[in-house]
Amino acid sequence: MKRVTAVLASLLMVTASFAQEWAPVGANIRTTWADQLDPANPLPAYPRPQMVRQDWMNLNGLWNYSITDASAESFDVQGKILVPFAIESSLSGVGKRVSKGEALWYEREFTVPKKWKGKNVLLHFGAVDWQAEVYVNGVLVGEHKGGYDPFSFDVTSALKKSGKQVLRVKVQDATDNSFQPRGKQCIINTSIWYTPVTGIWQTVWMEPVTPSYVKNYYVVSDIDNAQMTVEVDAETAEGDVVKVALLEGGEGYSAENPSQTVVAEAVVENGKAVIKVDDLKTWSPDSPYLYGVKVWIERKGKVVDSVNGYTAMRKISIKQDSSLNKYNRMALNNELLFHFGPLDQGWWPDGLYTAPTDEALEFDIIKTKEHGFNMIRKHIKLEPARWYYYCDLHGIMVWQDMPCIGDHSKRVMPARDENIKNAVSNVWSSDSIFGGTDCDIPQEWKDNYYREWANIINAFKNFQCIVVWVPFNEAWGQFDTPAVVKFTRELDPTRLINPASGGNFDFSAGVKEFGDILDVHHYPCPAMNVFERKFVNVLGEYGGIGFPVDGHTWIIDRKWGYGKVKENSEELMKQYEEYLEMLKTFVTTGCAAAVYTQTTDVEGEVNGLMTYDRKVIKMDIPRISAANKKVIESMSK
Repeated sequence: MKRVTAVLASLLMVTASFAQEWAPVGANIRTTWADQLDPANPLPAYPRPQMVRQDWMNLNGLWNYSITDASAESFDVQGKILVPFAIESSLSGVGKRVSKGEALWYEREFTVPKKWKGKNVLLHFGAVDWQAEVYVNGVLVGEHKGGYDPFSFDVTSALKKSGKQVLRVKVQDATDNSFQPRGKQCIINTSIWYTPVTGIWQTVWMEPVTPSYVKNYYVVSDIDNAQMTVEVDAETAEGDVVKVALLEGGEGYSAENPSQTVVAEAVVENGKAVIKVDDLKTWSPDSPYLYGVKVWIERKGKVVDSVNGYTAMRKISIKQDSSLNKYNRMALNNELLFHFGPLDQGWWPDGLYTAPTDEALEFDIIKTKEHGFNMIRKHIKLEPARWYYYCDLHGIMVWQDMPCIGDHSKRVMPARDENIKNAVSNVWSSDSIFGGTDCDIPQEWKDNYYREWANIINAFKNFQCIVVWVPFNEAWGQFDTPAVVKFTRELDPTRLINPASGGNFDFSAGVKEFGDILDVHHYPCPAMNVFERKFVNVLGEYGGIGFPVDGHTWIIDRKWGYGKVKENSEELMKQYEEYLEMLKTFVTTGCAAAVYTQTTDVEGEVNGLMTYDRKVIKMDIPRISAANKKVIESMSK
């Protein structure tokens, strides 16, 4: 008992020490999860739910930081920052901005566990915005450009044989005053443009691997033939045999607690294995069945590396309905299904891009499902891998946007370089969907887009919840659309492509080259026509009904929504229901999907289903759920 008491006292002292070095900053609202955040162990959950190894080290926590001139090669420590929260956020404990021409430095020490001796050590970053140089013990181990895709380096050769190791990361991020994909981040955050996010904003972690190890795998399901193809990327030596197994699963399946019941297994040959699936169970919003997956390497009958994951059997396709007009619709598992969900920005008042806890990350998805929706459009932002796992787990389809490289306005960004303003500005109108033009941006900008879009698709295509890729939004930095569609299709031919959500269409290249979906936006009420029957026609954004809740707004005097801001919850609900009745009309006349703006309030916007701090759900959930489900059911089969 004395020993237990002593250990507990020691832990309390460590926690107290961290608390003294860190505290949230700023006067803006925060979520309840911010109070639950442990600075000694932030976001402790395993970050890669589809490829789980038991042995790993989380490097989140308090790091040293410094802001210097971009040309600097060294720095003096200026304070502590809580990783993985961006430096501009409240939860970072810093709340500072990093300008173009400056660099943000991170530093921490770590010790390699003795049991990792003889193994290679991989250093993983969930995401760093935007340009990162990574040093271990003063050795440059790698560089990366891209704010949304995960990356890794083998740091074995830079490690000392024993003792403390020093990890440093140098980050540069010019936000919208540069040529990089940046979503809704803006130096001048106003209107629909939000606070910049600089630096590390997802989990940093390490794991040991043998020289022969599984690097990744990708599952392509084929429900029509009751089989799946598993593509495996692995480092192997002569004589190694790579195997895969499909495991018995179920709703709520987790690879961290894998099933031991093997449904089928196969040997990987030439990087692929085909597995027949008897008694096939498909994934859908009504029944999100997940199978377990195991991939391992054998040498002379002995397992030298193994990972556990999961997958789902589902098919997304286009199919005509039975109406007289034979409208093209989307089908899930060969059954027509109306896609209906919110525009989800994925921002947090305390963590900006980063949810305060794993429970907070899952919360938005649970509430979306409770509201009666069956999909989410993830709007010009990527999420940590665990977010997509929760969509797989709870049965939510995802339309995944590429973070935009620009916008179509010169007015709201006076801090921008004039050349940048001219390059990203575009012609677009919500009232004239065919009147837009592609941007004439430099090749370097295009290269940044293509590189990151490819990395995003390859990193996230294993999540079966993703059913639609969305390369562009409202002509924001849109360029060479047919070429981008072709590029996307070659990377992933299994999903539908919504090439330009909100307009700026070019049919001159042909139907196949254009993409699969014709997407219009209309605010605040729903409205659309079936402009071209060769495509699936959708209402990619509507709504945005404003309703501020006192005590739960980001800035008291900034309360923006589409149309007249409502005075109370009942007024909001009646307006929402009125729009649903209008939407039903369009559903029966060809509309195949609709996206309501939006999941939560964000900074100056008050048009969320929930407040920005997630403390108030603005409408009665059973009432709105029943109404939303009726819209989904209104589509002709």
